[in-house]
Amino acid sequence: MSTRIMTVAQAAVEFLANQWTVDLIDGHRTEVRTIPGMHGIFGHGNLAGVGQALKQVQTHAPGLMPFHQGRNEQALVHQATGFARHTRRRQTYAVTASIGPGSTNMITGAAVATTNRLPVLLLPSDEFATRAPDPVLQQLELPHDATIACADLFRPVSRFFDRVERPEQVFSALLSGMRVLMDPAETGTVTISLPQDVQAERIEVPDEFLAPRQWRIRRPDPEQVDIEAAVDLIRGAHRPLIIAGGGVHYALATDTLRDLAEVTGIPVAYTQAGVGVIDWDHPQALGAVGATGSTAANAYAAQADVVIGIGTRYSDFTTASKTLFQNPALRFVNINITGFDTYKLGVSVPIIADAGKTIPVLRAALGSVGYQVGQQTAELIRAEKQRWDATVDEAFTIQDQPLPAQSQIIGAVNRAMADEDVVICAAGSLPGDLHKLWRIKDPYGYHVEYAFSCMGYEIAGGLGVKRAALAEGSGRDVVVMVGDGSYLMMHTELVTAVAERIKLIVVLLQNHGFASIGSLSETVGSQRFGTKFRYLDPQRHSFEDGAELPVDLAANAESLGVQVIRIDRGPGAIDDLRRAVDHARSLPEDTGPVLIHIASDLYQGAPDSEAWWDVPVAQVSDLDTTQAAHVTYTQQKARQRPLLGPSATAGETDAIH
Repeated sequence: MSTRIMTVAQAAVEFLANQWTVDLIDGHRTEVRTIPGMHGIFGHGNLAGVGQALKQVQTHAPGLMPFHQGRNEQALVHQATGFARHTRRRQTYAVTASIGPGSTNMITGAAVATTNRLPVLLLPSDEFATRAPDPVLQQLELPHDATIACADLFRPVSRFFDRVERPEQVFSALLSGMRVLMDPAETGTVTISLPQDVQAERIEVPDEFLAPRQWRIRRPDPEQVDIEAAVDLIRGAHRPLIIAGGGVHYALATDTLRDLAEVTGIPVAYTQAGVGVIDWDHPQALGAVGATGSTAANAYAAQADVVIGIGTRYSDFTTASKTLFQNPALRFVNINITGFDTYKLGVSVPIIADAGKTIPVLRAALGSVGYQVGQQTAELIRAEKQRWDATVDEAFTIQDQPLPAQSQIIGAVNRAMADEDVVICAAGSLPGDLHKLWRIKDPYGYHVEYAFSCMGYEIAGGLGVKRAALAEGSGRDVVVMVGDGSYLMMHTELVTAVAERIKLIVVLLQNHGFASIGSLSETVGSQRFGTKFRYLDPQRHSFEDGAELPVDLAANAESLGVQVIRIDRGPGAIDDLRRAVDHARSLPEDTGPVLIHIASDLYQGAPDSEAWWDVPVAQVSDLDTTQAAHVTYTQQKARQRPLLGPSATAGETDAIH
């Protein structure tokens, strides 16, 4: 057996550079590098190991494992997550960090990726395996357990975790990690902890370990018995509804989903991750569903007797905290690659299979029995869709003074962007408003991280999406929409975009507060407490009524080397915004980041979804506002349903026994 003498880190880097993703869909083969690069920030924990290995690669083969320098470790994970989502989980980045705070900074990013079912590979550094200089700088020392290190904090937020305590363990650790990364049913954060001394240790590496290796994405077929059960249930439905999630995108099944809707007339509503599965103006598109949904989707869902959930996690926002579905005869047909998600909500027909493989089979089976929704249902779909479209038209054009409403800003950006461009968001009130208002015309055109809804994801995640767009050569512009709250949390990857001359367009809405939580605070009777950016009133120790802080975020961005366009306050602000987005889009790709700053109204909300989200209200309070909020809460709580599945009939019970 032929071998090479390397360090553990050198072996890991070369191994990762030779991993390839293979995807076979309808006879078409796609083959791409699984890990096309590595992000990192160096410290004493990874400098002599992974850092040296990357420098050696850069010297001899610069294209083998390109290194991207970052400014915040959490943000580097967000970049990898954004990249992975846009590439439909075929590719991701590896991220290296030093021990202690460098590694723990990545934990939030790890949780984002795992919650969103997206692959990222994290290589945190660890204390000396030999414990020779114990304790080392930035080591977590616990008197009761010497085996616990900072890297152990990754365990609950990782889909796979391993620690390479001896050089020869690197083989099984990396192979097992790759298996999880490329398994659509298991994927999420893969964490392989590398002690700083082990990274630099000598190891004899078999050539076969370093040889190119292919990982084919599993896309299992549905079982015929499940298809037959689904058809039997759907063909008796009067108000069937498809709820499409991100799994439709990852299965590359948007065309087949549209075909199913057109053949059967079954309407489609989409989750945050599912936006783009069908064009907003398609006759069967009811729009967003749930707590941040359209009135069209929500009004129809309340009457639905069969819900066909495709690739959705059924989060509380999707089900409006289980108040959305009010038909007592409701049943679920769930199609998902993971059994964990398939069996949610008391499913009647679980189909554990790839959505891209399942939808055509289901469409053919429903076509063979001639199933179509009735005329009354078709008219209901048309009327509810027409009502919601008119509502959005009004929200986009209403004139608010002295500052524009967020819905106006969304409308202006939506109209200025090309269909193929991508909008990015994650936290605050913007994701909910985008979900219900954004008029999508491209499967890749909407990217909102709303599983973990992580403040600070926006710019970093957007940069990851832009890297993917550049790699695919699509010419897509990527537009990040972010509020001042999230911007202040994490904006430093703008410097990374400056350094690499990457054109990332950022629309920054400054309303001097946490608009989303402020609005939610009012619904629970807390009067926007602690949500405004104001000077402290020392007498009352309050931030509620002071003057706005003189924070100039546009100047902040300029100081980082970003090209900034300021939108002046006044009646022409929305027109100026649209022209600014047009101008930014016209700039060359090597322009670097462009930030458009606009002041927005803190209080004006988007159109109501006519749905509810369960956020508990204090049951005891001497505040009148809280007492009133609790009355409303109790009324809404009474509408919640356990959704454990309908009771079996006598005949069904006999069949079971």
